[in-house]
Amino acid sequence: MKIIQETIQVPGFPNSQALFTGYLCSNYECIDADRLHPAVLILPGGGYEKVSDRECEPVALQFAARGISAFTLKYSVAPDTYPQALYEALTAFYRIRSHASQYHIQPDNISVCGFSAGGHLALCTAVFWKEKEIQNLLGDPKSLLRPDKLILSYPVVSSGTYGHKPSFSNLLGKDAADSQLLERLSIEKQITEDFPPVYLWHTYTDKTVPVQNSLLLAMALAEKGIPLEMHIYPEGKHGLSLATYMTSQEIPYEQPYACSAWLNPAVDFIYKTDFPGSSL
Repeated sequence: MKIIQETIQVPGFPNSQALFTGYLCSNYECIDADRLHPAVLILPGGGYEKVSDRECEPVALQFAARGISAFTLKYSVAPDTYPQALYEALTAFYRIRSHASQYHIQPDNISVCGFSAGGHLALCTAVFWKEKEIQNLLGDPKSLLRPDKLILSYPVVSSGTYGHKPSFSNLLGKDAADSQLLERLSIEKQITEDFPPVYLWHTYTDKTVPVQNSLLLAMALAEKGIPLEMHIYPEGKHGLSLATYMTSQEIPYEQPYACSAWLNPAVDFIYKTDFPGSSL
């Protein structure tokens, strides 16, 4: 494995200092020195107030162990959040795709994986990548900014009744009461026919980001015919990451939550290439 690390700075945002780390899968002469791997950009949660380390490297290493080159982004949080974090995430995504050949990555199989508020940020990349302001800022890369798939873990989705209000307060700061911005960033209302396929999981007992966030998203995706795989696990608190001993203080070794099963089908989803209507 090769590890790369650099700082992403977005033009026009002097406080932009997002830490971008890549865990690149190795190729072996005895197998295939030119093998191309899927890739995933991981956006950890933290309510747009902080970045959760438990949803960074431990997750990346699990993907890399399964042949998926993984990248993490410690993006900007409050008070330098919107739209700075979104620009950083799309810049990181473009960095991966534009270096696909160098990194031995499949250029048309790059996913974005988000946890909690990072799930909201992942959803924003899939909604807003084509906006003129973003395209101009990043040099008009057009569809090179579009994620091929989303992997979402207990995501913040809605700014409405079931919304996680602290996330939106941290995201918008002094504009947190702006009804137009809140409507724009309530992602279940922004799904279009060109949205990428989604893998989604949540726990029914999540008291921080209610499961209704994922249910609202699933209904919106179904209405637009977007490929979806969804798992609702019966128990587990918010922010479990891998839901194993590695990422939770309360889980004994070898006794993970049932929701720790989310990873393997997510890996299968990343490798899947026959989604109806997909560009893959």
